[in-house]
Amino acid sequence: MRPGGDPEDRALRRARWAITAQISVVVSLLVAVAGAIAYGMLLSGQHADADRVLARTIQLGPAETPPGCVWLFTPVLHAPAGPPPAGMPLAALASTVPAPGDVHTERRPIGAMTYTIRVENRGGVVSQAYFEEVYQIQDRSSLVFGLGVAEVLALLAAVLCGRVMAGRAIRPLADALRRQRTFVADASHELRAPLTRLHTRAQLLARRATGRDAADLEQLVRGTRELGEVVEDLLMSAQAGDRSSLELVDLGSLAEEAVAAETDRAGAGRVRLAVTRERRPYVVQGVPTALRRVLSALLDNALGHTPPGGSIEVWLGVPDERHVEVRVRDTGVGFPAADADRIFERFARGSDGDGRRFGLGLALVREVVTGHGGTIAAVGRPGAGATFTLRLLRADAVSGGA
Repeated sequence: MRPGGDPEDRALRRARWAITAQISVVVSLLVAVAGAIAYGMLLSGQHADADRVLARTIQLGPAETPPGCVWLFTPVLHAPAGPPPAGMPLAALASTVPAPGDVHTERRPIGAMTYTIRVENRGGVVSQAYFEEVYQIQDRSSLVFGLGVAEVLALLAAVLCGRVMAGRAIRPLADALRRQRTFVADASHELRAPLTRLHTRAQLLARRATGRDAADLEQLVRGTRELGEVVEDLLMSAQAGDRSSLELVDLGSLAEEAVAAETDRAGAGRVRLAVTRERRPYVVQGVPTALRRVLSALLDNALGHTPPGGSIEVWLGVPDERHVEVRVRDTGVGFPAADADRIFERFARGSDGDGRRFGLGLALVREVVTGHGGTIAAVGRPGAGATFTLRLLRADAVSGGA
């Protein structure tokens, strides 16, 4: 089971489903419109046929036997012979045609059936003709059923065709994203070694230099370090979606390593740095280098925004049976609640604190975490510190759900 998904892959899948849904909706609407037109034409034709049959029946009078499903009533008799359906004729309808030549047509239910009724005053004689719509109703029901079947089949065909068409439409974009990620990863790997050598050489020269040369070389050291961090950020971004290098990673060990690596810097800034954890494994599935950079980034951010005399605590725990949680809590300058989401945007940086800029910063942290199927959140208050909470699925929970 994949513990998460590359955000770009998830975006592509969402785009594919969105295109499929749009195609399906369009096809469904077209079939529905065509069905509505067909139903309307059938209904109009049936009404016209009923009106025509009734007009002809009244014209011929009771001397001619009415067609099937038609009842004719005159003031003296009704046709065909035999008892009419209950409720016929409707005496109140005679008043709707007071003058010779008047015609009144309506459709109304009588009993359990619907009838088309024509009332006509021919030379002072009022006749009523009733058309039983039983077969018309059956035809309409058959049409509706057929349209429903056609709608379902069209929707299934649209989903299948839409998936194929959407896949073909986004394939070039997916290929471009893969090539971009591969290029970033390859370029980052190739740049790491020469940048490391350059940074080391600059450090050695800075230690030997004196006076103005020493200051210039210190700037060179800082510049090579920042450039190296940018390369590491790019590599972490590429690794965020690399599912081929998943391993079992003990977050407890990574946290202790990250804290140990920042101990000297924390001591120089008179900041207390500690890890709080139980002596138990905190194992997740992930990319070790990417998760290591996540913890380093969170510590770097905390150190950069915690003044001398403050403290930073890295806490690890198991909040439930499925997750491992890491909290990086500092007593630094904090941030307004409104910035809780903005700080995870690319190149964002708080206006307070003296921490150096961390390349793409917390945006890459969230990208890596979500790529591992986890979540990260931040809470803080100005002047009261900040807490970053990282939550990932435990390895046994991942394997158990596979």
